Amino acid sequence: MEPLIPLTGRVSGLKLATLLGSWRQSGSRHGAADLAAAVELLVLDGRLPLGTKLPAERELADALEVSRTLIGAALDKLRADGLVASRRGAGSWIASPGGRGRETLLTSGEDLIDLAQACPPAIAGLVAGVDAARKALGDHLGENGYHVRGLRVLRERIARRYTERGLPTNADQVMVTNGAHHAFVQVLRMLAGPGDRVLVEQPTYPNALEAIAAAHAIPVPVPLDPATGWDVVGVEAALRQSAPRLAYFVVDFQNPTGLRLDAGGRQRLAAALSRARTPSIIDETMVELDLEGDPVDGPPPLGVFAGDLGITIGSASKSHWAGLRLGWIRASEDVIGRLIAARFAVDLGSPVFEQLVLAELLDDGGAALAHRREETRALRDALTGALNWYCPDWTFTVPPGGLALWCRLPEPMSTRLAVAAAGHGVQVAPGSRFGVHGGLERWLRLPYALPADRLFESVRRLGVAAASVSATPVTVTPASVQVT
Repeated sequence: MEPLIPLTGRVSGLKLATLLGSWRQSGSRHGAADLAAAVELLVLDGRLPLGTKLPAERELADALEVSRTLIGAALDKLRADGLVASRRGAGSWIASPGGRGRETLLTSGEDLIDLAQACPPAIAGLVAGVDAARKALGDHLGENGYHVRGLRVLRERIARRYTERGLPTNADQVMVTNGAHHAFVQVLRMLAGPGDRVLVEQPTYPNALEAIAAAHAIPVPVPLDPATGWDVVGVEAALRQSAPRLAYFVVDFQNPTGLRLDAGGRQRLAAALSRARTPSIIDETMVELDLEGDPVDGPPPLGVFAGDLGITIGSASKSHWAGLRLGWIRASEDVIGRLIAARFAVDLGSPVFEQLVLAELLDDGGAALAHRREETRALRDALTGALNWYCPDWTFTVPPGGLALWCRLPEPMSTRLAVAAAGHGVQVAPGSRFGVHGGLERWLRLPYALPADRLFESVRRLGVAAASVSATPVTVTPASVQVT
């Protein structure tokens, strides 16, 4: 008997066709295999969740302008791989992407290298922090464990870091959350509703776009220039024309471009937002990963210029460890009070023990973070070296911080490359994931959060995959290699 899988919703034929984009591989005569591989990429990329009901064969064939025979053959392959389940009268839906389905993507003896996630391992000193937190836990066992604002000791240490960076902050201006994305969703739901416009950078963090869509708000993109960065004049025009309820910016090692806005640009951007009276969410998830020095010596936080209209969110996920699942919001006491009142409808606070661990890690004088920056700098250099060797026709600007390179491909093939890369055991997020309406097919984000040997191997595989889908394959010779 087949296991019952809870359906999470239905994707229409037109929507699935949009998600698939240019799914046919160049020159391929195996349309069914190409379509199955493209659907599998959507599943592995999280854009077709477990339980999603698929459109009928005729509907999908019409949307993709292909034969029902091709659709049936692709579904047969997906069923054989365990990625799709079907039952007479109930249709077909996405099943587990694990097990057999994932193994079919990989060459024998190789394992999957995940470059879709920009998440480093735990920071050095985490175990020592856990030991110290275990001793401090006894002081809290007599309490009920609900701290909707967060533990005061942690809020004080987060506030201290803001003050060190030039944004005077007290503990009552901080609320601890379950990660920066949780913080973003909390602020988004408080300030924007269905039909409201939210100004965003283009490209931007995909999960922010998903949250905006889930709130039934409308993202308004303002393009980032890969060379010069933020177009403040364009932001001003968008503010006038769209009158957004909220804006979302990542001005420190922007995800995915790695760009950083200088102090003058921050002042001009904040002035434009102030004139329009538009609140802004300032995402500082990457700020501690400054690979050129301590963030204290960098540009002042955007919140310095934004005043009470600026709501800053941060996270321990990139700087310390995503397994802690802790982030925070820094805002005026009035805004924090409103967020706390709204939070009771969602949750009742963050875990006490993890907060104690993070409080210990933030009290080490910065030694662990300095070591993390040194390690990350070495991994960044390893990835750039691998790209220069295996993919010399890809171009990029070496970012001053953050966790990823934003690579310009020699032709618009990002989605095709992502599909082909899965067949070589590498999972990547195509550029379209970072665009409000897709596109960005000449771009690919590559994180440097894995060990150096894995980065080299992943780029080697990407080079092979790129040659298989490129209209103009490149032969790498010693003369074409750049040494850095």
